[in-house]
Amino acid sequence: MVVSEQLHFPINICDAKYDANPAWAEKLRIGELLKEYDRVLYLDADILVAPNAQNIFEQYPDPETIYMLNEGAVCDRQLERQLIEEKLGRISWPASNGCFTYYNVGVILASKPCQLFDYADLDGLQSVCNHIRFYEQTLFNYHIFKNNLQHKELASNFNRMDMFGQEDYFEADFIHYAGKGYAKNNRRRDVQFLRDFAKLYSGIVPNKEIAQLQTNAWERFLDTIYKKYPFPNWLIKLCSERFVPR
Repeated sequence: MVVSEQLHFPINICDAKYDANPAWAEKLRIGELLKEYDRVLYLDADILVAPNAQNIFEQYPDPETIYMLNEGAVCDRQLERQLIEEKLGRISWPASNGCFTYYNVGVILASKPCQLFDYADLDGLQSVCNHIRFYEQTLFNYHIFKNNLQHKELASNFNRMDMFGQEDYFEADFIHYAGKGYAKNNRRRDVQFLRDFAKLYSGIVPNKEIAQLQTNAWERFLDTIYKKYPFPNWLIKLCSERFVPR
């Protein structure tokens, strides 16, 4: 397992038209790792892997294919297509059931023959990062389709987001806390993540370690809302302890 604790691909986010994060460029490291490993599974940091998760490498074995979840099946991503085609030119974009294919890059399973990172590079990301939505995700989709790379969608249980609803999400193999992340809002996302982690890993991870993680997430949550609301911190904390599930 490789954990990125620092950024390796410096990108200049400046006056971006849409929300953009320099950490998103870190996905380019997949291409570097594929020079060393036959297959690479990339997971966003806000993904919880269930302790009994199926082996995704066995479920999706073709080394010629890049695998990702097609969120375009449930979300309208015509704007993303329009924005990148205005920058880079029109291409043939696949669709099914009247919806454009648009992959979510929170989970990527790629193998050494994959050519995506021959086309997607830091210069390319820099050229679009301040102009389009979900800059690295949209650019990856563009290059996959423009260059006719072999691709296939993952089942939602390997990238289960709240866009699919909250019912039975605990049954998924990889739970993705993107957006609100099964919480009332994205400020509570880390708290929700650790609540779910505690349930899934009870008896596997020591209770003391889980409690410390939950305390850290709660303190970060409080720090965020202290800055947001013009009320005394003690009042905010009191209300949070009463109304925010922990």
